[in-house]
Amino acid sequence: MIEVRNLVKKYGTHLAIDHLDFKIESGRIYGFLGPNGAGKSTTMNIMTGYLGATEGEVLIDGHDILKEPEEAKKHIGYLPEQPPLYMDMKVREYLDFAAELKGIDRQKREEQITEAEKMVRIEDVEHRLIRNLSKGYRQRVGLAQAVLGFPETIILDEPTVGLDPKQIIEIRSLIRGLAKRHTIILSSHILAEVREVCDYILIISRGRLVASDTPENLERMLGEHEQVEIETYAPPSEIRLILKNVPGIEKIETRAANDSTTSAVIKEKQGEDIRERVFRAFAGAGVPLLTLRATGTTLEDVFMELTQKDSVPEPLTDGNTKWEEAEDDAGSL
Repeated sequence: MIEVRNLVKKYGTHLAIDHLDFKIESGRIYGFLGPNGAGKSTTMNIMTGYLGATEGEVLIDGHDILKEPEEAKKHIGYLPEQPPLYMDMKVREYLDFAAELKGIDRQKREEQITEAEKMVRIEDVEHRLIRNLSKGYRQRVGLAQAVLGFPETIILDEPTVGLDPKQIIEIRSLIRGLAKRHTIILSSHILAEVREVCDYILIISRGRLVASDTPENLERMLGEHEQVEIETYAPPSEIRLILKNVPGIEKIETRAANDSTTSAVIKEKQGEDIRERVFRAFAGAGVPLLTLRATGTTLEDVFMELTQKDSVPEPLTDGNTKWEEAEDDAGSL
């Protein structure tokens, strides 16, 4: 487990991290989100011991990363946005060097390197120079370095940036595989990736935590209304007539989809699920539905809502189902 307590980082007069508090529990894939300049990389660099804090502490399985760095670092692996690779080394040679730096016992080193290579599927390139590898394979080598020693927690900073779609899919698959044995903290600007891979989200803005919950809960907390989108051959007047007596509908908006069909967005009342009622109403009227799908607040909507305020809001966390605007003196930079 990782505990970040009252963490502060100042660069001169600039407050990069503003009294940040959160916990990382074992057995989850965490998405660590925030706009550029929010303090994500600074926080991760402090958590991994690459950077000192102005105030506060980071405990890695009870060990303070600043006071007991060697012991604390045994419990974390880190892949920065730019993997710390030596291009003139061969893959196996580099991993042996990384294992030595991590203090892995020489008798266990060969076995651990082989296992790490298998986990990220780079056995077939272990004797190649790193500079001759594709970017996707270099990312895998970086992952292997982070996995060495098999720490409880692995921190990944933008692990898919600059990769092509095939490589992105492969790295995501590797992350899911690693999550079976490790707690993962994943920083990414690709919100769809975070939504797909992560089961818990931390969002920071201006150095402060503004949200901490599952993606589903965050979407539900900030979603005032769900809505149903339909497409049919019926004209707008007939759509409104069919839906006139369907309970749970707050508002209907129609528009021509093309020359022969009409689409409509049907806003539900709070707490209602009208999909089956809408389907039965059109079926009863003998009017086929070409499309019926539920839409609502997305993780992108949540991110924009939480990070584009003029002031930093109170954190939206487990059990906190109310969005509250921060006071004017909420500590904005």
